[in-house]
Amino acid sequence: FEKVAEGFWNTWQFPNCIDGKHIRIKRQSNSGSMHYCHKNYYSIGLFAVTEANYKFITVDVGSFGKDSDAGVFDNCPLRRALASGRIKLPEEKCLPGSTIKAPFVFLGDEAFPLTEYLMRPFPRAQLQGEKNEEFNYRLSRTRMVVECSYGRIVTTFRILGKAIETNVQNAVQI
Repeated sequence: FEKVAEGFWNTWQFPNCIDGKHIRIKRQSNSGSMHYCHKNYYSIGLFAVTEANYKFITVDVGSFGKDSDAGVFDNCPLRRALASGRIKLPEEKCLPGSTIKAPFVFLGDEAFPLTEYLMRPFPRAQLQGEKNEEFNYRLSRTRMVVECSYGRIVTTFRILGKAIETNVQNAVQI
């Protein structure tokens, strides 16, 4: 984790990133709305943590399309391991060029809850002042690493660019 955080600091001046992506699937007969996502198509969730150089560290795939990114994270093995202490992040460290100690965190969007290991942007209603706006800008810029990582796998594995025409179990394996 320290090496990953160092890479994010050196490249983006921010620590780790997390995010989710919906992988389109063909509507399953008798599936109801469990796989119907807010983007108006059927999907399974793909949730990942990446390094600063766009490499995936951990991936959780197969959640229901109806689940939000925060809901997928809440149910993924990584979050459970962090919450239970089975996976420990490094101890707080001083920020570069500062005496301010800060924890190691993952980054998410506004849908995610703020926790001791998860940082999210200030809500729009709290964006008074340049410091909050700059923080949100840097956090969003850094989260783009995850979005670009997804873009790279969709470009490499073209099957992910359209609805996967198989059952859900096979789609998760793909």
